[in-house]
Amino acid sequence: MGELYRIGSLVVNMRFRDDKQHHKPHVHAEYQGDEAVVGVDGELLAGALPLKQMKILVGSLANHEEEVYAAWNHAIQGQPFEKIKVTI
Repeated sequence: MGELYRIGSLVVNMRFRDDKQHHKPHVHAEYQGDEAVVGVDGELLAGALPLKQMKILVGSLANHEEEVYAAWNHAIQGQPFEKIKVTI
């Protein structure tokens, strides 16, 4: 698993070759002990985050959609991906 980006204490990761369980492009997010799996389209697939952090995550995914999909395409092939620079 590699860190895709970080917004404060919200850490967004992408796992290599992780297309078996959730069958759609997604990220793994962690915030102060809470964890969630969220589709690049903003759909909550598993877990939970506080509402504020969920909104921040979904907004950042929308704002950086092209970069996230590029990282996904590398990650599912087991290739390294570029970390995204996110500012709020």
